[in-house]
Amino acid sequence: MPIKLKQLKSKLFGFSLIEMMVVVAILGILAMVAIPSSMSKIIREQITAAMPLADIAKAPIAAAWSISQVMLADNAEADLPNPDKVVSNFISALEIDNGAIHMTFGNKAHPQIKDKVLTLRPAVIEESKVVPVTWVCGHAKAPENMTVKGENRTNISSEFLPQLCR
Repeated sequence: MPIKLKQLKSKLFGFSLIEMMVVVAILGILAMVAIPSSMSKIIREQITAAMPLADIAKAPIAAAWSISQVMLADNAEADLPNPDKVVSNFISALEIDNGAIHMTFGNKAHPQIKDKVLTLRPAVIEESKVVPVTWVCGHAKAPENMTVKGENRTNISSEFLPQLCR
């Protein structure tokens, strides 16, 4: 029985279910790889965007150290409002505790970092008022010969922190 040309064409040019499943599987694998890396990038960008809010607390802390070599105990000593009143798009509270600045993420922050804390701690040279205060972010190490003040409450996974804070 001869094969008709019309039947041959339909068999050669069709897109089978198996081929379609292979394409969907490949796309799924690519999506699994791409989505987490872009999520980490979005979270890092949110953390970086939130960092300038800490500047309003850095200035009075550094000034207190250079004048009297004392770390400010809380927001009131820095003439800042209560922690829950110092907010931004990604920060729901900014608290000063013995010189350390604790930023709690909330508001529009990604769910992975919501209610998590990033700490900026002042690093100083004990014997010198002249050397400016340096800020140590998150899990980063302090510069040599400098003493870090305050407690580190950072509880954000290192994969989400900017390089400066790891």
